Amino acid sequence: QVQLVESGGGLVQPGGSLRLSCAASGSIFSINAMGWYRQAPGKQRESVASITSGGNTNYAHSVKGRFTLSRDKAKNTVYLQMNSLKPEDTAIYYCNALLQPLGVIYELPYWGQGTQVTVSS
Repeated sequence: QVQLVESGGGLVQPGGSLRLSCAASGSIFSINAMGWYRQAPGKQRESVASITSGGNTNYAHSVKGRFTLSRDKAKNTVYLQMNSLKPEDTAIYYCNALLQPLGVIYELPYWGQGTQVTVSS
């Protein structure tokens, strides 16, 4: 059984910071990519940041320069450092991974349950 466990969401004032964590656990052969999506009320889910097994990163234009994605391969964990937060960053943030479970030839997508980030004064 493979699962993604998220933590770090909460309420912060504009200009503040939060650090999200996502740890993949279970019978995993390899992880090809991990990252974060978010969905605000009344809006579509969008990609925020991602990192491949080779270390290549991608960021949405709206967060570039403010958010930083990092990883700890030994722990199968990624971190999203969010600085200079704005009210428009308010959303549910979902961790996502593309991985191969042990004994499975093909790649499968997995999702965390989501963590709420609220930016408000």
